[in-house]
Amino acid sequence: MTSNDIQQMIKRAIQAKDSAYAPYSNHPVGACIMTENGQIFAGANVENAAYPLSRCAESTAIGNMVLGGSDKDDGARIITKIVVVGPGYEACTPCGGCRQSLREFASSEAIVYVCDKDGKVMLETDFSALLPHSFGPDNVKEVNPQ
Repeated sequence: MTSNDIQQMIKRAIQAKDSAYAPYSNHPVGACIMTENGQIFAGANVENAAYPLSRCAESTAIGNMVLGGSDKDDGARIITKIVVVGPGYEACTPCGGCRQSLREFASSEAIVYVCDKDGKVMLETDFSALLPHSFGPDNVKEVNPQ
């Protein structure tokens, strides 16, 4: 992964943020994920008047990955990089639900870049630091071997 890849992801996340539908919170967020095979997918938060039905940017990026990815066994569904761009100059890290959703697809070495609204990286961290001692697909396979 090059710094150009990260810059491209940040640009896509900013574009997604600018396209977000956030009329209730006025808190537009954009996210961009890169898979192990180099594919990039962006997402934006989409709010709903029935607030629990709203979707976060990370969630829509995951949905785009699942729909747009190629064969799930070729690395198309393994997330290696995550970029999140919030609406201001404070760090806008993934919420708890998004951390768990990302855990479903993130590699153990996935890196998270949290950026301000202009794309400046405010935090770079391993995904595992955001969700330590997590529960994921490997835990289920241990109980229900296939």
